[in-house]
Amino acid sequence: MRPFSLGAPRFWRNARCDCRIRLPEMPFAYYSKLSAARQRIYRQSDAIEFLPLPGGIAAGAIVAALRSELAGDSRPGVQAASQRLIDALVRGYDVPPIRVRVLARRPVDGSGELHGLYEPDEARKPARITVWMRTAARRDVVAFKTFLRTLVHELCHHLDYEMYRLPETFHTDGFYKRESSLANALLREEAEAAVAKRSPA
Repeated sequence: MRPFSLGAPRFWRNARCDCRIRLPEMPFAYYSKLSAARQRIYRQSDAIEFLPLPGGIAAGAIVAALRSELAGDSRPGVQAASQRLIDALVRGYDVPPIRVRVLARRPVDGSGELHGLYEPDEARKPARITVWMRTAARRDVVAFKTFLRTLVHELCHHLDYEMYRLPETFHTDGFYKRESSLANALLREEAEAAVAKRSPA
């Protein structure tokens, strides 16, 4: 199955969600073409504007490790740190696990560079997130905040299904606000962990 692009409305449970760039208009142009039932799902998603960091996880050190591995251009290290972060988050949100796969150079086609891909669980296979750590054109290592945000973005698709119990996962304004709130919370945790590490005991 060919994955759907960011602007496409058909993010069914058995479809892969591929993520490239954010479109400028909200709601997306396809909203008016959705059935009444699917517009209700869209509005449900749009109404959820904040995603708090789950309590009880020490995310700061994991985020710092992910930053370090990305700066060191270590694909295995980035994959291991990404998996640790996602494992901690899914435990905190009490949702099924996700496998994380980190690949090198982003694929590109007429729609642009593919940043991340979410594939829901199938049969006995857990859901999977794929992210890429190098840009397509110059093959530069992706900026850390961009990489982290992509990882969180794909997790948000998983949470739409498993935590919010939405039949489909749409890119809505609310979706992007949830993504932003969680990514910012993780960055704050990293900053606070760095301050605590520098402070005298």
